[in-house]
Amino acid sequence: MLTTPKKAGRKRQPPAPKKPVLRPEIAAWFSRRGWQPRAHQLALLDSARQRQSTLLIAPTGAGKTLAGFLPSLVALGGEKRPRSGAGLFTLYISPLKALATDVERNLIEPIAEMGLNIRTETRTGDTSAARRQRQRVKPPQIMLTTPEQVALLLSHPDAPHLFADLDTVILDELHALAPSKRGDLLALDLARLRTLAPNMRTVGLSATVARPSELRGYLVPQTAPDSMTLLSELVTVEGGAKPEISILEVEDEIPWSGHTARYAMQEVYDAIRAHKLTLVFVNARLQAEVAFQELWRINDDNLPIGLHHGSLEAPQRRKVEAAMAAGKLRAVVATSTLDLGIDWGDVDLVIHLGAPKGASRFLQRIGRSNHRMDEPSRGLLVPGNRFEVLECRAAQQAAEEGAQDAILSRSGTLDVLAQHVLGMACEAPFDPDVLFNEVRSALPYADLTRQQFDRAVEFVSTGGYALKSYERFAKLRREPDGKLRVSNPRVAQQYRLNVGTIVDSPMLKVRLVSARRAKSRTAIGGRVLGEVDEYFAEQLPPGATFVFAGEVLRFEGMRDTEVFVSRASSEDPMVPSYGGNKFPLSTHLAARVRAMLANPKDWPSLPPAVGQWLTLQSERSVLPATDEVLIETFPRSGRHFLVAYPFEGRLAHQTLGMLLTRRLDRAGLHPLGFVANDYALGLWTQGDLSAHIADGRLSLADLFDEDMLGDDLDAWLAESNLMKRTFRLAAVIAGLIERRHPGKVKSGRQVTMSTDLIYDVLRRHDPGHLLLEAAWADAATGLLDIRRLGDFLARIKNRIRHQSLSRVSPLCFPVLLEIGREAVAGHARDALLREAAEALAEEAMGTSENGHSEAGTHRT
Repeated sequence: MLTTPKKAGRKRQPPAPKKPVLRPEIAAWFSRRGWQPRAHQLALLDSARQRQSTLLIAPTGAGKTLAGFLPSLVALGGEKRPRSGAGLFTLYISPLKALATDVERNLIEPIAEMGLNIRTETRTGDTSAARRQRQRVKPPQIMLTTPEQVALLLSHPDAPHLFADLDTVILDELHALAPSKRGDLLALDLARLRTLAPNMRTVGLSATVARPSELRGYLVPQTAPDSMTLLSELVTVEGGAKPEISILEVEDEIPWSGHTARYAMQEVYDAIRAHKLTLVFVNARLQAEVAFQELWRINDDNLPIGLHHGSLEAPQRRKVEAAMAAGKLRAVVATSTLDLGIDWGDVDLVIHLGAPKGASRFLQRIGRSNHRMDEPSRGLLVPGNRFEVLECRAAQQAAEEGAQDAILSRSGTLDVLAQHVLGMACEAPFDPDVLFNEVRSALPYADLTRQQFDRAVEFVSTGGYALKSYERFAKLRREPDGKLRVSNPRVAQQYRLNVGTIVDSPMLKVRLVSARRAKSRTAIGGRVLGEVDEYFAEQLPPGATFVFAGEVLRFEGMRDTEVFVSRASSEDPMVPSYGGNKFPLSTHLAARVRAMLANPKDWPSLPPAVGQWLTLQSERSVLPATDEVLIETFPRSGRHFLVAYPFEGRLAHQTLGMLLTRRLDRAGLHPLGFVANDYALGLWTQGDLSAHIADGRLSLADLFDEDMLGDDLDAWLAESNLMKRTFRLAAVIAGLIERRHPGKVKSGRQVTMSTDLIYDVLRRHDPGHLLLEAAWADAATGLLDIRRLGDFLARIKNRIRHQSLSRVSPLCFPVLLEIGREAVAGHARDALLREAAEALAEEAMGTSENGHSEAGTHRT
């Protein structure tokens, strides 16, 4: 084990072992296949002999999984087994159910071919209750599972017996697990496993990451002084064929907006037809459904095409996975459920519909094709709109350079800590002093103070100051010896029903009723059109219209888990939102896009339509330098617009839009609404923005000052529902509100009503409550992306370039097409602008009478 200042790290190539280490039957298996063990696989055997925890970083197809299991196969194939062969020996933890199932399939076959008598089983949420119960009594020697199942197993009184012989924990796709609340909970569970099995070692398997030290520290207990982080050993595998990536160019014009890439489906289908097995990746379930339907619509050859995403039932997912493994499919449309580690060597092409949002995510997905180290992965990027062409080009460049942008360092969250504290009490009464030291050995909680820990314990024990008088929040009782235990057996039962950090967004059925029946308030029955996100539905006022299932619908009401709608006509219906659409544009790709915009020499490599678009922008307005933010203002249709180009992602832009409208309202400019995408933010007012800026009544430097993240942010959050939503997630994870009860599940509306009431009580009577702090921390990096917005505001200080225009610019056209999806309170909230896209395109891309723009520019 090594020590180093925090966030430091080093790499080394795996050394060649000095003597053969493989058992004869394992060596013979390699020989029969014509293989030789690779250096990094033997290096992990050396680490196992020395009882060293190790991180293996290797490119696609390098045999990471086999390397992780090889020491266990060698040990279990021998005659010596602790306690006469009883107990669990190796625990393999995967972020995905599909990955655990795939590894089991690819592990059982080699074990059988080697002639080893090793029992391997999978344990996930899809495993039957009877089998899960049996696994606790008679565990396999190798168990493949997920983080949630580990937490569940540790909450049972028999956990010390189950894990007493645990030798090795293998953490697959560690780079995907660590930077999340699931990673926080898993780190705490690893700390407990080390207590139960002091001789346990960990093996982390990861794709290339920007800072390996962050993962190395995750693998070992943190017991060094505060200034140091203990690190595991590191084995890196260099090389591997470079990926071959292209961007689709079609004869039709690339759309100005949208993410579905419908315009290119014929070309996508042709690519599928030309390959053996294609994975078609999208970023959201909605996109997956749309792409799947579009491909089937043009599937004249009746090619077998599957669909795979997290909202599908387990049997359907398994059916698709089995068909892929058997070579019965030509393509699968998938979300992130298949972008980690799935080893189907027959995949020879990955198509990515829409921009990937991150270089590391893109490399991970592209790596699913030709899953062998010596063959190049092949990928095809299909941008959904013109801005996405730039992002796709940036992702292509990053992939070709092998650049990474996933940042993993984080502090463990308090709601996860509260869940873990309760889980440990479910297993057995605990001593707070002992548990505190154990928790601090987990990397995400290495800097946890005793005060924070005691607050978490107090919260679990009583619910906190404002809630301690309610018996249902009292989950822990103190025993005479000072240890804490669960107050009654029902608490443990409820914990096990609700364990985990994944809080799925509830879905509601959309049921069509007649307008007459809706008015008579007898809205029952009716045809089900599908499902929408409950969060979207709960924000709808009566009479609101939205597009769904190809129709314009009027919201009539909601009962239990159903939304009742009638057919309607509207010129400005809303579009249902889905959480999966909100992958943020990574800062790495954003910087590449800004550099591309600022350098006309890069434009010839872009599709002609995109190059022409940027050329027209440079003629009629301006393009910002890499260190600037461009702000354009112009009048249109009796309104005045301000469009900014931060390139900081949709979440940060939406928060910025809300805060800017508050400031513009105070300035007397009467903001009417705003709209945001990943690249730009547009808002419109009744007041003349250009005139106010020109005569000094409105300062852009003041408007975009960092102080908006102070009182303005606090005031907005106090009156918005967004903070309540963040609190709701934290309350469910921390166990304050339980969604699942024996025999029933609370509806999202019931959870919302409960958490909203508690939120209001805590804000008034206990503003320093643990969950309010946890919710704010989540908002800073998640739902509102406040941290990234703060970095942006600091970056653009004294670097604002303002362009006053007489009309719409080519660059702002795509974001204006989004108008109508967001609305804000103001002096004229009903005066939202919605124009025909064709007219707007002609205005933005056409020429004025003298062939030039009428613009003025200055830099703040």
